[in-house]
Amino acid sequence: MTAATAVDGVSVVVRATTEREFTEFARRSMPVLYRIAYLLCGDEHRAHDLTQLALERTFRAWPRVRDGSPFAYARRALVTSRIDAWRRTRRDVLREPETFDRADEVREPAVHERDRLVHALAQLPPRQRRVVVLRYLLDRSEQETAEDLGISRGTVKSTASRGLANLRTVLGTTDEEPQR
Repeated sequence: MTAATAVDGVSVVVRATTEREFTEFARRSMPVLYRIAYLLCGDEHRAHDLTQLALERTFRAWPRVRDGSPFAYARRALVTSRIDAWRRTRRDVLREPETFDRADEVREPAVHERDRLVHALAQLPPRQRRVVVLRYLLDRSEQETAEDLGISRGTVKSTASRGLANLRTVLGTTDEEPQR
């Protein structure tokens, strides 16, 4: 359904334009939002649900956010949705890591390393996982991460430090913490 309005004698189709703009935004942003959601929750089905929910919330706010930064709004809606879901259930179920035979590892080392990282992230407590994903995988500043999660900058620093230490333990590495 489209609503037409007259502006200076010219008929403008408002809703169709809004829907077209949002559809294009969603088409461009959905893969990136899905990757963020997958890193936050470690489950592809939940990631699809979170992505859809974030896009739904963004669509409802589209008239307000389309001229600003709609991707930032969608990312924030995604993170908030994940926090809300975790608060409702208070549990995360870890999936067993998929096993690779040696031939797969040789052919696709990047895929193997990515899967190791995703599984290691899934083993972190939810807050540490969110901070590590936003701070290091999405390259957000401490302040931006704090604002996205609604926590203080000091909490971001300490949680990121503990999260990286836990990741090193899970992954069996001893590399130094990246400097920011």
